Amino acid sequence: MGITPTRIAIDAMGGDYAPSEIVEGAIQAQETHGVKVLLVGDPQQIKACINHKSNQPLPEIVPAEEIVEMHEEPLTAIRRKSKASINVAMKLVKQKEADAVVSAGHSGAVMASALLRLGRLTGIDRPAIGAVLPTMVPKKPVLILDVGANVDCRPKFLEQFAVMGTIYSEYVLGTTEPKVGLLNIGEEPSKGNDLAVRSHQILQENNQIKFIGNAEGRDVLSGSFDVIVCDGFAGNILLKFAEAVGDAVLQMMREELTPGLSGKIGTAILRPNLKRMKQRIDHVEHGGGLLLGVGGICIISHGSSKAIAISNAIRSARDAVENKVIERINSNYVPENHKSIVSNQ
Repeated sequence: MGITPTRIAIDAMGGDYAPSEIVEGAIQAQETHGVKVLLVGDPQQIKACINHKSNQPLPEIVPAEEIVEMHEEPLTAIRRKSKASINVAMKLVKQKEADAVVSAGHSGAVMASALLRLGRLTGIDRPAIGAVLPTMVPKKPVLILDVGANVDCRPKFLEQFAVMGTIYSEYVLGTTEPKVGLLNIGEEPSKGNDLAVRSHQILQENNQIKFIGNAEGRDVLSGSFDVIVCDGFAGNILLKFAEAVGDAVLQMMREELTPGLSGKIGTAILRPNLKRMKQRIDHVEHGGGLLLGVGGICIISHGSSKAIAISNAIRSARDAVENKVIERINSNYVPENHKSIVSNQ
């Protein structure tokens, strides 16, 4: 008997390019990442997007009658539209009919649906969105959280982010004893606003993590840190700036390497190197951010995600499921006594 593949519920109606790009990415993931996808949404629209030429079985379609539009107030829409595609997808996870959910839809609605249907993990006050960015050290990413779920934070929220981020970095990203930093304007413990100063102290006292101090903006992509915590306001700005820098670098590479015969020859010679560089700096390589702190695996993808990003988001969801992120947070996060996760691997 073979191993049962990880089941990923896909919000097929969420995103700027839904459902066509979402469906295509889901089918790619099913064929390449060894998962079973459940496409949630309007069956007629989904079927119209399927152009199946593989020997793999067709994805399962789970009907959903409603969609949460981008202009709607998230919580109100989630409560009013019980049959919205994101709600139906979350219900599949809640009822153990799926192992994870991926959505490129309204991020606020995705978070609201996750909180209402999956709930928070014990000891976690606020879930956080974690985003993986490349660093100057090859194959050494950095996890930033929160990047948008919580605009206003308390020190204990950042402490919880650090613990969850440590677990994710260690077990999913494969980092040994992840080094944690606090995003700040200076290295000294006294630098920054009240949140930064108080958070520095509480992080320093927590033996569940390997806190090595403040991380300035120039340190984020240096490879010196494995996990960097911050409030969602600063984190979201940081994430979008990093994505813009990556896009700008790729665009400049295209412009500088293509003109004339010499450019074409150079491009041909450097193609393998350029491909590896693109994979390192292109944000679609991870496909989205994991919502850490809720009772299920949930990946929030960019609204502008196309097929490759959705496929990669599904791969990230699979990795989180197979590495038992939820179970590890539940078993390792003990805020009362700050039990060390490093000594209990």
